[in-house]
Amino acid sequence: MMLNIRGENIEITPAIRDYVEKKLSRFDRYFNEDLSARVNAKVFHDKQRIEVTIPGTYMLLRAEEEHADLYAAVDLVIDKLDRQIRKHKTKVNRKLREKGSLKYMFAPSPSAEAAVAVEEHENEIELVRTKQFDLKPMDAEEAVLQMNMLGHNFFVFLNGETNKTNIVYARKDGRYGLIEAK
Repeated sequence: MMLNIRGENIEITPAIRDYVEKKLSRFDRYFNEDLSARVNAKVFHDKQRIEVTIPGTYMLLRAEEEHADLYAAVDLVIDKLDRQIRKHKTKVNRKLREKGSLKYMFAPSPSAEAAVAVEEHENEIELVRTKQFDLKPMDAEEAVLQMNMLGHNFFVFLNGETNKTNIVYARKDGRYGLIEAK
């Protein structure tokens, strides 16, 4: 796996680089293709944040964690990525199999055949509710107000200026984000 390690307000020392490389190298066994990972380490106040993004052909893996200790944050983010990979491995390979692809994104594990049936049953996505609604033209500020009034963490709306579907969402830091469709 190719790594791009970057630091904001922190110098990436050889010890940090080696630790991150060692931890991320365990994911090589999961993938059939050579992937690259972007690692961003940030230091602010008394917290240290590590963000890891692994873009693949058929899916994007991303995790971030904060901790007072950078090495502990790396361990936490690796655990989070490991859970994501195990959760999605079967689903992604099954979808590729259904499309008739000869190449799967994830490499088969030694005990994969026995676990596939159990994992497929456990990891099936069950849609329990479907909603339909008319998109009302509005601006992003009005959409945020609507989202807050409903008590949701996202809101889909028709942008009155561009006449395209947009989504506003509440971020972890208390601010808001906007997703615009192309």
